[in-house]
Amino acid sequence: MNEMTAYVGAFVNQLAHMGVQQVVISPGSRSTPLAMVMAEHPMLNIHVHIDERSAAFFALGMAKASRNPVALVCTSGTAVANYYPAIVEAYYARVPLVVITADRPHELRDVGAPQAIDQLHIYGSYVKWFVDMALPEGNERMLRYAEMVAARAVSVASSVPKGPVHINVPLREPLVPNINESLFSPSLPARIVYKGNKHLCEEMIDELYAELSGVEKGIIICGDLHIEGFSDAVVRLAEALQYPILADPLSPLRTGTHEKQVIIESYDAMLKNEMFANQFVPDVVVRFGAMPISKSLYLWLQHHKQVKQIVVDEAGQWRDPTLSLHALVEANEVQFCHELAKRASTATRSSQWVSQWKQMNEHAKQILLQAKDEKEMFEGKVFIELAHILPDEATLYVGNSMPIRDADTFFMSSHKRIRLLANRGANGIDGVVSSALGASYVAQPLVLVIGDLSFYHDLNGLLAAKLQKLHATIIVLNNNGGGIFSFLPQANEPKHFERLFGTPTDLSFEHVVNMYDGHYEKVETWEQFRCAMIDALARPTLNVIEVPISREYNVKIHRKLWKDVSQEMSNLLNKGE
Repeated sequence: MNEMTAYVGAFVNQLAHMGVQQVVISPGSRSTPLAMVMAEHPMLNIHVHIDERSAAFFALGMAKASRNPVALVCTSGTAVANYYPAIVEAYYARVPLVVITADRPHELRDVGAPQAIDQLHIYGSYVKWFVDMALPEGNERMLRYAEMVAARAVSVASSVPKGPVHINVPLREPLVPNINESLFSPSLPARIVYKGNKHLCEEMIDELYAELSGVEKGIIICGDLHIEGFSDAVVRLAEALQYPILADPLSPLRTGTHEKQVIIESYDAMLKNEMFANQFVPDVVVRFGAMPISKSLYLWLQHHKQVKQIVVDEAGQWRDPTLSLHALVEANEVQFCHELAKRASTATRSSQWVSQWKQMNEHAKQILLQAKDEKEMFEGKVFIELAHILPDEATLYVGNSMPIRDADTFFMSSHKRIRLLANRGANGIDGVVSSALGASYVAQPLVLVIGDLSFYHDLNGLLAAKLQKLHATIIVLNNNGGGIFSFLPQANEPKHFERLFGTPTDLSFEHVVNMYDGHYEKVETWEQFRCAMIDALARPTLNVIEVPISREYNVKIHRKLWKDVSQEMSNLLNKGE
């Protein structure tokens, strides 16, 4: 027993000294030594979640918001499998998780023992590193081994690209550790890992600048990428090159104190116009971060494969669903922008190209913002309202399907420092409530905008708000089903549409919110919505604001606004001929 305690203690102590502060634990027997030792550690904050699926998404949200690794602990068996969706999301979204699964000892594997499944490489290629640890021993060599595994796990999870790692820990009974005061007093210093950034040599920077310096029709595209100093650096580059920046809502560029003269937000609606899409084809695209949400942008890039696309990604991953990548630049994004801007700033450049983009964007924005005058409850207007209501330093978590697309269309640039987050790694609707509540632990105030099906999908996640007294506001856009399908070709097949795609549930969420000690309010007017939001931001508890939406009316207003933008684009282009 003392050997097992010392072994687990060395492992846990190293996790803490490597920077892990938050640990999400689901109750179980086999994981007892890990859970008890972690609960005793003075540097660790423990969060207990009964449902492993919800627990994993909670940890993911916390790690996404804090940008620091979060540890996740469960018992053996199917508990391990319940982590899978969140680990897939963490892998694609580059979120650092240290996944620690307890396991049966080797002699109890594959012999019919209870709660024993094959946990080796269970997450396949969705983790950056996997190790099946040795059974606990108390000699000095094995204590150093336990420390090394912990140090390596945190280091790998935190290195570019960030992501999940999996440590499988076999444990024999008896499982209750022998906690004592000397448990966290290592005989050797904690491991230290020094990390640097990838740099391009001067010759490579010169070569790239030579390729861009003579190109007037260039565009910078920014997706989800949150690196300290990136906003100022990429804006400086865009101004030096005189390229417009097409800024995804999950990029850090639509909000914040940096300059925004070259920021283009309404490109999705603008690119729906064929004349605009054909006349504003760039010669080169420099892209940072994940692929943006906009399908119009994706189809535009895919259609014009002759355009040189340069993707800058320090991780060196080929994130190019258009399959038209010209060059991959493996370099730190901030330093790349600074080095290239330094060269470009020596030249005097003026560009009609960027002026035309800004002009068209301004016209498109004004039309889209006409949605603020809608009297009926309309999903897109929620984001226009939130841009005014949310305070500085707020975090806006956005659900998938229609909410994230409406954020793209209607959440315009602001000098407020509002951070937008979403689970866009695998783009699933599952686990969003838990992810947002995890983020709310480290980011305040936090507001989640989510559809009714996605909210229903993760109702178990609300327990975290009750048990941990979390302050979060959830806006449920209830169109009684899968609203996004109303925009897709399936909507033209009325015979089976509602049953297979619309999937109305006719649920009343008030009872569920009350069960979790939350404050529920259903709003029927925009004045009620504004009042409910102001009250919720001041009320330190779980708040759920339900906004009933008509699917048919939602489609009608979206299509009208897109049509108006398209017509305005055509008018402006015809005037310029």
